[in-house]
This record gives sequence, C-alpha cells and structure tokens, in this order.
Amino acid sequence: MHYLLFYEVSEDYLSRRGEFREEHLQLAWQSHEKGELVLGGALADPVDGALLLFKGDSPDVAERFAQADPYVRNGLVLSWRVRPWTTVVGADAATPVRL
Repeated sequence: MHYLLFYEVSEDYLSRRGEFREEHLQLAWQSHEKGELVLGGALADPVDGALLLFKGDSPDVAERFAQADPYVRNGLVLSWRVRPWTTVVGADAATPVRL
C-alpha cells in the first residue's frame, strides 16, 4: 500500500530549514534505504507544503517519520496528515489494474 504524508509549512520555512535540513535529509534517506520512503520533496510556487510518498502495510511508517522529523519537531511544519493512496497504474503501483 502507498501512503502520502502531507506537510503544511510555516511562512518562514525557507529561511529556517537550513538549520535542520541535514538531519531531515539523513532521516529521509535512511527511510528510503529501508524501502519505506519512495519519494519526497517540497511543493514549489509557492513553497507552502511538502509531499512524501511511503510504501508499507500501514500508515505507521509515515506517521513515525513525521513524529521524528526535525522540521516537525521544530515548528517548520505547522500540520501534517497521512492518507492512503490507492495506486493502480505504473510499475510501482501497489494494486495494479490492467484492462
């Protein structure tokens, strides 16, 4: 199953993220190496959020990531939520549907 982690970031996110970026990226790459985090990044124009795509049996892996993320812990992320995503098309679709 796939899960999307949505971040809503603070207005000063860009000016503050440098202080926490190395720790955030280390956490992200560790999650990727474990096969949990598929893709992640900030939204652009405007930079008001970020999306991270996780793979797993439950939303727990995405929720644990958010709780450990220095961006969340230090107030750069104002709110976050995890939603299941039913992927049906593509090489990495969790539930491929071909007609």
